[in-house]
Amino acid sequence: MIDTKTITALSAVTATTTSNSFYVGGAKRIGFQLTRADHSAGSSTFTFGGSLDSQDTTTPTMTALNMLITNTANTNGQTLIRVASIALSSNTTSIVWLSPECALNWVNVTVTEVTDGTHTAKILVEY
Repeated sequence: MIDTKTITALSAVTATTTSNSFYVGGAKRIGFQLTRADHSAGSSTFTFGGSLDSQDTTTPTMTALNMLITNTANTNGQTLIRVASIALSSNTTSIVWLSPECALNWVNVTVTEVTDGTHTAKILVEY
């Protein structure tokens, strides 16, 4: 049986915001669902942090991640596309997955707002 946990890291925030850091040690797979709503102009850029610090760490040291696999369309002959950020410039949702060889103990999400909008980030952790 697959055990999953969904974490709402950012919930309809309306300004540039960094989420708390969430412990995900032992996860087999980690995905992020990123949503921009209430768009009239501008964009939302989501970036991600990760840490190998132990579970008992009070404030883990987060490092920028560029190991996220996008759901960008490509052919079977192309390799997976890894990115460090996702920019949304309309009312839309995007899903990215942490590359499976990137095992982490902690993750967080930062959204940088340009102009307006509400921004939500959810983390799916599969154990």
